[in-house]
Amino acid sequence: MIDPISAIAIATTAFNTIKKGFEVGRDIESMYGDMGRWMGAVADIDQAEKMNKKPPLFKKLFDGSSIEQEAMDIFAAKKKAEAMEQELKNFVNFTHGPNSWNEILALQAQIRKDRKKAIYDQEQRRQEIMNAIGIILAVCVVAGVLIGGFMIVIDMFGHPKTW
Repeated sequence: MIDPISAIAIATTAFNTIKKGFEVGRDIESMYGDMGRWMGAVADIDQAEKMNKKPPLFKKLFDGSSIEQEAMDIFAAKKKAEAMEQELKNFVNFTHGPNSWNEILALQAQIRKDRKKAIYDQEQRRQEIMNAIGIILAVCVVAGVLIGGFMIVIDMFGHPKTW
């Protein structure tokens, strides 16, 4: 997953390309690639927001201060993306008719669905694996300490010492 600052940079670049395309009279169909990049970046911002609401266990424990900073970055990116979307919607509806934006929304829904399957599920699995590894390591350390303590107790009380 891309961080929200990088995602909004990608979205802004794609947005500016789309705006220039509309200004020179390109149609929506010829700008699907740019629309896809913009929508993908917006989807990354949305996913970052979801992930920030439920961060992985070890991020909560060891990186607490960055969660708040990331939340602020996500908030700013979301607001900028919303402004871009409104401007695109107005321009598309004005230029290509009121139903044109609905076509774009259908395209956006499909891109988000495909992207979620391809990227976000993989990221979720990776985080679950990292959490499981961390828990296993913690259990091993605790077990090692308990076994070591038990061995010391047996060594101290199980064998008579000569003074």
